[in-house]
Amino acid sequence: MLIVGKSSELAGVCLIAMMLAAPVAGQADDLQAPATVAAPNAPPSLLTPDILPKQHRPFAVVIPPARSTERMPLPDRAREIAEAKALADLAGAIAQSPGIDLAPTGTLPRIDNAAPAGWPLPASGGRPTSSPVAIEPPLPPEVRDPPSFDVPRAASSDNVTELAPARSAAPKDPPPAATGHDILVALSAMDARPILARPLGAGDWRAARDAIRAFYAGRSYAPAWTAEGRLTLAALRARSRLAAAAEDGLDFPAVALPPAAMSNAAPALQAQADVALTQAIVAYAAEASGGRVDPARISSAISERPSVVDPVRAIEQVLAASDASAELQSFNPPQKGYRELRDKLAQLRAGNPALAANLFPAGPTLKIGMIDPRVALIRTRFGLDQDALAASSDALLYDERVASAVAHFQRANGLKGSGIFNAGTALALAGGDARRQESIVLANMEMWRWEPRDMGEERVEINVPDFTLKLVQGAQVVHSARVIVGKPDTPTPVFSNAIHYILVNPSWHVPDSIIKKEMMPKLAKDPDYLTRMGFEVVQKGDSLLVRQPPGERNALGRILFMFPNEHAVYLHDTPSRGLFAEERRAYSHGCIRVEQPLELGEIVMGGPANRWSQQRLRSLVGGAERTLFLPRPMAIHIEYFTAFVDDSGDLQMRDDVYGHVRRVQDALGFPSQG
Repeated sequence: MLIVGKSSELAGVCLIAMMLAAPVAGQADDLQAPATVAAPNAPPSLLTPDILPKQHRPFAVVIPPARSTERMPLPDRAREIAEAKALADLAGAIAQSPGIDLAPTGTLPRIDNAAPAGWPLPASGGRPTSSPVAIEPPLPPEVRDPPSFDVPRAASSDNVTELAPARSAAPKDPPPAATGHDILVALSAMDARPILARPLGAGDWRAARDAIRAFYAGRSYAPAWTAEGRLTLAALRARSRLAAAAEDGLDFPAVALPPAAMSNAAPALQAQADVALTQAIVAYAAEASGGRVDPARISSAISERPSVVDPVRAIEQVLAASDASAELQSFNPPQKGYRELRDKLAQLRAGNPALAANLFPAGPTLKIGMIDPRVALIRTRFGLDQDALAASSDALLYDERVASAVAHFQRANGLKGSGIFNAGTALALAGGDARRQESIVLANMEMWRWEPRDMGEERVEINVPDFTLKLVQGAQVVHSARVIVGKPDTPTPVFSNAIHYILVNPSWHVPDSIIKKEMMPKLAKDPDYLTRMGFEVVQKGDSLLVRQPPGERNALGRILFMFPNEHAVYLHDTPSRGLFAEERRAYSHGCIRVEQPLELGEIVMGGPANRWSQQRLRSLVGGAERTLFLPRPMAIHIEYFTAFVDDSGDLQMRDDVYGHVRRVQDALGFPSQG
């Protein structure tokens, strides 16, 4: 469309613009002269007789300069101003469209019979002889109310550009949503798929699948995460967190994520994506909340039990959340210690990008004949026939050829050439010591998942491998002290409890285990041993009851912090205070000996605000046993972390005194040793 516009009353400049009119439905691609509309008093010289194909014919509108409205009647003046404004707005809209040339009135370029670059040429390639048609005023409605057009867009790969009318075609209807039948088919496919790896580690994936079925049954098998052929906004947010699971050390390779860019998917594909995303959410929530490793399988000395989220509750929470990504993230431990290790993990990987790239998923030791998703990674790493087997189940088979390649690598790296793919081999493949440091951090992050989510506003924390005690109020450490913990063969257990009371001048009732292992052999050599050492002995049937009365020689010292537990382990003073100077302080039978017990006692009893001080506690030392109840029970957590971030923000590593971390690394499939 060729428009020559008059200026507004203020501008006084005429503009010209060239646009292409869209083809009219049912119109043939014949050639016809342009229709020319002339406004009143339009100069005939500006009319153009050139022609183009009918669907692109120019439509010329010539408008004279604006007239003065000062002496017009008020109605005519208002109409003239309104028409001028409308035409000025039209010219301004055209001027902002890309690909349109503008020229002042009187410089209108003539259109040759050759089409502009990018336009389709007439089929005949010639020029018809028909004359232009002049349509006299009044102006037709399309001039006063012109049709709207979209911005030019590429019509095809040959760079033809066209302008499509904004109202020329209705948008394509989105595909229908997945039906209950589609969801049921997708659930059946989920059940039929073999479990090549354990998505939940120690968790029960079959029970998780049953929970997924129950979730969909509870909503009459309506889709949860898809609509109009694509993932919903909540689904996309959830998927972004699932895709970043490695940031929290999580890994569920047996569960595939649906494509984020899915669009116009058929109902069956929507159902598959819906169920797949639900499976991934269940796997993530279970792993993040501690379902991947059972602490009881690591050691009988670990009594912490993670609160693994119920699968249906996890799905419903994420589905109902305003931010599905944040809701998924919340299944990870909220404690500051965990978050600091997570940040250090990111720093380790940023400093050595190969760490994340070389990370092998968790899984059991691989031997010939086993099927495992990691075999595909091993084949790729050793350049085996992965491409040829890509479409075959043999791609996941740990066969003799894979075992031979593994054995060759093991011998070349100083390992036993067994051909068995174990944690040591994974360590060597992943980069040695740098990978080992990362795996220690990951194992410690996993052990944080066992801790209670709410550890108490005021609490005592004892880290066994660090041999330290901290009393925390809010986010502030108000007291710290050295501790002595159990020997490797009598380890201090890992658990949470609450201190209820203090015993001053405690008696020690010797546990049966110590009587049998240590005292009985000495009694056999010296029947007076216990009496000479100040113990009171009572024979009760076939058993001995041994009690050490209060005093300077008492093994519990002068003060005992009581938190009744199944392990009969407590926090107490000691007469052997010289051992606190040792760097590695693992000497007890399992109880925890604390340095500066009176200072700790003052704080847990409420301090000066509750009229307690070290001096008052010291005044009670000597004489009979005294029981002092705390103003309120105080949480106590006996922890085991060999990696943590100190107050300066530095990553600290400690010896794995009891081997707990090594066993967690093995359970996760992370390398722990060569």
